[in-house]
Amino acid sequence: MKIKLVVLLILTIVLSCKSDPNKQIDEGKITENTYHSDEIGWTMNIPNGWNVTHRSVLNRRSKKGLDIIKESTGLEYDDSELKQLLNFQKNRFNIFQSTSEPFEVEYDGEWEDNNTSVKALLYDLYTEKGIKTDTTATKIANIDGLSFHYFTVTLYKPNGDVLLNQSMYGRLINGFDFGVNINYNNEEDKNEMLEAWLNSKFDQY
Repeated sequence: MKIKLVVLLILTIVLSCKSDPNKQIDEGKITENTYHSDEIGWTMNIPNGWNVTHRSVLNRRSKKGLDIIKESTGLEYDDSELKQLLNFQKNRFNIFQSTSEPFEVEYDGEWEDNNTSVKALLYDLYTEKGIKTDTTATKIANIDGLSFHYFTVTLYKPNGDVLLNQSMYGRLINGFDFGVNINYNNEEDKNEMLEAWLNSKFDQY
């Protein structure tokens, strides 16, 4: 039985690696190492050596995140319109994530207000869990002529060492709240993801 179990585990790993990357995303298309989203008008190359994240992993992360929000705030967040775009990773600490969600603006500055609230919620969630957290104020990044709000989060281990860094980018584009999150714990992986992201191309509508 042990031998059969090992064989099954190996098959699971191999099949996961060979799974169609386009079945792991909700919108857009991956051709070789290039992703393109029609809705966002966004094109980005996937760095060599990085794997598109399997949908089962994305679903597990989403459920865990929603459970934490509900437990900490009592809020029931409806993620039915949230779309997983390009997501890839090298391991569980070094991850590139992107999502989109329809956002109908009802007043000037609503998206900016919502963005500020999300940052505050994120900080509160981390600190409530007893994780020492540093954040930066919102800055502006220019990517292929488009401005993005971005801010960074640094999480620390109990001994004071850095556990994880997060760089979060967001913009309201084509009626969607478009977000990119870069998680990393070393400079080499950070630079690979950041270079690919900063070299993104956006259709100019």
